[in-house]
Amino acid sequence: MSDKLRVAVVGAGRWAQRAHIPGWQRDPRVEVVALADTDPAVVAEAGARFGVAKLVTDYRELLDDPSIDVIDVATANRAHFEISAAALDAGKHVLCEKPVHHDNRQTRALAELARTKGLKTKLGFTFRYAPAVQYAKHLIDTGFVGTPYIFNGYEQNSQWIDPATPMRQVNPDADPDVLATSSIEGYGAPIIDIMHWWTGGALTSVVGTMRNFVPERMVRDTGLMQRLNIDDGDMWIGEFDNGVLASIQSSYVTVGNFPGIEARIFGSEGAIIVRLVEEFGICQTIKTATKGSVEFVEQQIPQQFFPEGGHSREDWDFLFYSNLCADFATEILSGSDVNQGDFAQGALVQETINAFEKSFRDRAWVSFPLEEA
Repeated sequence: MSDKLRVAVVGAGRWAQRAHIPGWQRDPRVEVVALADTDPAVVAEAGARFGVAKLVTDYRELLDDPSIDVIDVATANRAHFEISAAALDAGKHVLCEKPVHHDNRQTRALAELARTKGLKTKLGFTFRYAPAVQYAKHLIDTGFVGTPYIFNGYEQNSQWIDPATPMRQVNPDADPDVLATSSIEGYGAPIIDIMHWWTGGALTSVVGTMRNFVPERMVRDTGLMQRLNIDDGDMWIGEFDNGVLASIQSSYVTVGNFPGIEARIFGSEGAIIVRLVEEFGICQTIKTATKGSVEFVEQQIPQQFFPEGGHSREDWDFLFYSNLCADFATEILSGSDVNQGDFAQGALVQETINAFEKSFRDRAWVSFPLEEA
């Protein structure tokens, strides 16, 4: 490995340009050395914008380059598993946007592959790395909430409340008579990750439902309105082996600003509420209360939980992803066994989503471990 961690980003579109590439480039220990995208115009634009010279349209050209340490997968969902597997086989550390695979067992298989090869992995659980969320975890670990009792998690905003807003990833073979999972996977995964991380127990059972509120939508690839029977709002309840009760709600047709995360935890000694919503010029807040002083008071987030020079008036995607990239760089460069938010955690989150799906299909509680996807 050279003096700097050398990263290649595969998928150079909107999210890569808003979060991944600038997040990596913020860290002086990292160099983004290559970009790949199947669209030559997209990769050329990104290369010019971010000053990256090596540009390819086939990611496989990057796998044999011994100078590349990390493959960052920021493509459409359907390519995540293939590219991540190929990168791990080639001996690269991998950051992948969620989900690695819609089946938790496939994600777990890649987690095991990485383990056997001594490689680090990370999921794009953006909101785990928000300074407010990291600070809340610090408070939980130091006993502020005491014994955790209840967790409530929300990820919701109005991104697709307007049917004319084009949907980007649409399955052309979907059965219009079957409600397809959408919001709980695309939106719900990060708050499910925070739920597991904060509560500290093992999920034992879940139940819930999902709904299609907006039946027809514009499809970006065709420019036409069509029937899309997709989950655009859902609610779930979970039970943990340490006694915690949890609820999750996700939707992209609920009025509110981006990104729309709210995480609440209540315990024997205190409570914490974190909101990651761009409102009134800031992107995050954290409020706490104790059993002796029950009014929630906003807290200042210590600077140690920000990237250097970071603050809550930055764009949320740049701020949070800067922390994610810096964390992954530290994990790789340190050579330690620490690897938070990795593919194993991704498999746990995907298993939870698969259990939610089964609960909806069966109209019943579902227990863990889940034997089927």
